[in-house]
Amino acid sequence: MAINTWWSLYHIPLLCWCLCSLLNPATCLQNETDRLALISFKDAIQKDPFGVLDSWNDSLPFCDWHGVSCGRRHPHRVVTLILNSQGLVGFLSPHIGNLSFLRRIDFRNNSFHGKIPQQIDRLHRLQDIDFSNNSLQGNIPTNLSRCSNLLYLNFIDNKLVGNIPAELGSLPKLEALGLAKNNLTGSIPASMGNLSSLWQISFRRNGLQGQIPEEISQLGSLRILIFGENNLIGEIPYGLFNISNLEDVEVDTNQLNGIIPSDIGLNLPKLSSLQISDNRLIGPIPISLSNASALQQIAFEYNDFSGSIPKVFGMLPELEILNFALNQLQDDLSFIDYLTNCSNLITLGLRGNFLRGTVPISMANLSKDIDFLSVADNQLYGAIPIGVENLVNLRFFLFGDNYLTGPLDIDFGKFPRLELLDLGSNKFTGKIPSSIGNLSFLTRLYLGFNDLHGSIPPSLGSCHNLNELELLHKNLSGSIPTQVMGLSSLSVTLDLSGNALTGPVPLEVGLLTNLQRLDLSDNRLSGTIPNTIGKCLSLQSLNLHGNSFQGETLQDFGALRGLQELDISRNNFSGRIPDSFSQLTGLNHLNLSFNQLQGEVPKRGIFLNASAVSLMGNNDLCGGIAEMKLPSCFITNSKKNNLSLTLKVTIPVVVSAVFSFLLVCSLIFWHWKRISRKKNISMPLCEHQFLRISYAELFKATNGFSMANIIGVGSYGSVYKGLLDQVGIQVAVKVLNLQRRGASNSFMSECQALRTIRHRNLLKLLSVCSSIDFEGNDFKALIYEFMVNGSLEKWLHGRNVGEDGPEGESGNLKLIDRLNIAIDIATAIEYLHNGSSSSIIHGDLKPSNVLLDEEMTAHIGDFGLAKIVASVSGEIQQYQSSSTAIKGSIGYVAPEYGLGDPVSKEGDIYSYAILLLEMFTGKKPIDEYFKDDLNIHTFVESNLPDRVMEILDPRIAFEDGGGSLKDCILSVMRIGVACSMEQPGERMKMRDVISELVKIKSSYVKERQKQGRRNAF
Repeated sequence: MAINTWWSLYHIPLLCWCLCSLLNPATCLQNETDRLALISFKDAIQKDPFGVLDSWNDSLPFCDWHGVSCGRRHPHRVVTLILNSQGLVGFLSPHIGNLSFLRRIDFRNNSFHGKIPQQIDRLHRLQDIDFSNNSLQGNIPTNLSRCSNLLYLNFIDNKLVGNIPAELGSLPKLEALGLAKNNLTGSIPASMGNLSSLWQISFRRNGLQGQIPEEISQLGSLRILIFGENNLIGEIPYGLFNISNLEDVEVDTNQLNGIIPSDIGLNLPKLSSLQISDNRLIGPIPISLSNASALQQIAFEYNDFSGSIPKVFGMLPELEILNFALNQLQDDLSFIDYLTNCSNLITLGLRGNFLRGTVPISMANLSKDIDFLSVADNQLYGAIPIGVENLVNLRFFLFGDNYLTGPLDIDFGKFPRLELLDLGSNKFTGKIPSSIGNLSFLTRLYLGFNDLHGSIPPSLGSCHNLNELELLHKNLSGSIPTQVMGLSSLSVTLDLSGNALTGPVPLEVGLLTNLQRLDLSDNRLSGTIPNTIGKCLSLQSLNLHGNSFQGETLQDFGALRGLQELDISRNNFSGRIPDSFSQLTGLNHLNLSFNQLQGEVPKRGIFLNASAVSLMGNNDLCGGIAEMKLPSCFITNSKKNNLSLTLKVTIPVVVSAVFSFLLVCSLIFWHWKRISRKKNISMPLCEHQFLRISYAELFKATNGFSMANIIGVGSYGSVYKGLLDQVGIQVAVKVLNLQRRGASNSFMSECQALRTIRHRNLLKLLSVCSSIDFEGNDFKALIYEFMVNGSLEKWLHGRNVGEDGPEGESGNLKLIDRLNIAIDIATAIEYLHNGSSSSIIHGDLKPSNVLLDEEMTAHIGDFGLAKIVASVSGEIQQYQSSSTAIKGSIGYVAPEYGLGDPVSKEGDIYSYAILLLEMFTGKKPIDEYFKDDLNIHTFVESNLPDRVMEILDPRIAFEDGGGSLKDCILSVMRIGVACSMEQPGERMKMRDVISELVKIKSSYVKERQKQGRRNAF
């Protein structure tokens, strides 16, 4: 039996072939050609996971092999080869060209690689080719044009390169051409216009360039045109909108410009999908689209369309998608009243326009199937209607970046499918709704920049799919719930910065093993950082600045190998900088400023780049590279070693000195009382609305005006840090050097200027003192509130207020900090010029006269050169020096002052402009770089716009802001140039400066927020 089976398997086919050869030799030869071609095809297959080619053997006639069909008229010739979705891996054998009767090839959804064989041109009977969703490489064979019977050609989703062959335009019968999702380049051949039978053409997601050829308009049978996601330019051919059979037009994500014809809906009555998003199209939205009653998708987002949104879209019964996001539309939301008729609507995108007014109640009556609703980034105000709870199928709820108010009384538990909730950057009040914790599908939650208060609801820990949580810059208090901190699903961002959170960081922070960005900055958190943070191995950005953390736990940060940014400044961390920081190869920004760190700074890794590391405010650090300008550790250690010996020697001397000092003070006091009686004056008091401070109290507050308490030295005196016992506050005491000419006038100018003005961005004068000291000499001082973060000069150039010595280490002001400071200064100047009955001209604007409080809010000080101008006459009042010398600081003085012009508001604007350019270039106006006719104004102006990033302060340049960073910097620099024009009349007004800076900041913040989120569209 076994022998008979073997014989039948291997000899019967051979016998049949022999008999065939005797009876019909030509036919047998053709049959063998097809069989050998199929065998060659099988040999080129490397993997056949489902065994579909197992039947391809001599046990069966090849016409019965899986996927092979032979013809009726030619029963022994292969006419179709269908092997789609079989997981086949291999290359296409060139012997496929021998299947000369082949009419259809379907190899889609496999893993064929290599080139399309040139021999395919032999298949003159071929009508359908489908190689889609494979990995074919190389060029499209130009000789495909010889397959003159082709009806259907589909190479979508491969790795083909090169140009689209113009020869394809000579396929007279071609009806469908699919080349999408490849790496094709070059332009669209004009020969495509010859394909008169074509009804579908798809070139999406390639690298095609140039214009859409006008010849495409000749394709009268065309129903589907898909050219999206390329680099096409120019206008859409007008004739394209006259092809009345068009149903689907997709030219999105290109660089097309021009307008959409107003009669498009009349000429394309069958249109069902119009996708033209992400281009540069302008003009109004055509009202005629309402005539295309079959329209289902209208996608116009990311363009520059203007005008209003037509209400007639409510007449489109099939409408499913309506997306006008990120355009220039100006309207209210009243058109939503009409969209309630669109019962199939599932997407409504209106983000990023200039829509204004309130959210209409009719929004609650939109389609129950709607799952995407976005009105974010507009100018809406008022409350969100409670009725939106009816939209139970919402997955995307985007209302952020508006002016919406009121408490969040919505029961978010009514949206069980919600995935993204964005209510950030509004003016919502009240508490965070605990009902958000019921959203089990929620992945992104943005509530930052509101007026919400109270604690963080622990129920948020029930959102087990949450990967982004932003609750920044609100008024949240209490501790961080362990349920939230331990939410292991968080993988992108956890941002709780800018609140009033207290207590320690929970141990559960170690559960955030997939988190990329953690920001707890600017809170009131305390305690030590738990060592479990070392388990957060995916962290790229860790920001803890502006808290009260302490301890020597820096080694745990060194375990975070993926860190790119670490900011733990303005805390109470102590101990040494671990060498493990040097091994963080991806770290590009490290801020350890204002802690209590000590010891030697490493000289490896990031510490070799002084501009990437900030160490200021740690007085016990030493060593490091020379650019850090830290003291030598050898000197520091020597001082410590000699300390004990020094104490042994100096203590007896100090005791004797103190005794002698007290004796001398007694004699001075007795002598002073005699003089006082002779002059008939009492104990001098400094009178102020709130404080009465004597010279003796100032003497005590400053430790006898000790050199150790000096925080600045200016033209007319020194500034001391002091502590007033009577009120328990730190103050800055500016003591005038009355031996210096002009000091008395400076004192009177400052008193006069600050007597009646009050503004959050002006340094507050607490008291003045005009008296005599213990030796009977005249004494004048001004007492200000103390600014813990020192001067802007120190942050820009590492120099204290008025300090004339060598520059120390500068701080790290982020771009957003600089924008805030620039706005603060401009606001203060505008107030001085126009905010009271008399205008005040500061006269000496420069970084050392701008002081920063604990919140980094800027305050203008030093009004020693201030001039008060009557509001009516404009005449300069008293206390102006009669000297003709130019007043102010070199580099900041307006050029017209050198010609003898009187002080003016425009002079302050010029000084502000120079300060602004200095803040963003990092260069002083007196920098040695500026020689001959080059100054900071001409330097910046000559580099705009193309080289603006080259002149940017390198401490800002490493911030990852993408295009938004460049746009922001360019806008700021242009303001600086416009305000520092040589002619005073050409300079910007300060109110316009403020308006522009606020817009720049708002735009930058929004763009950064958008970068941190996945595209919601």
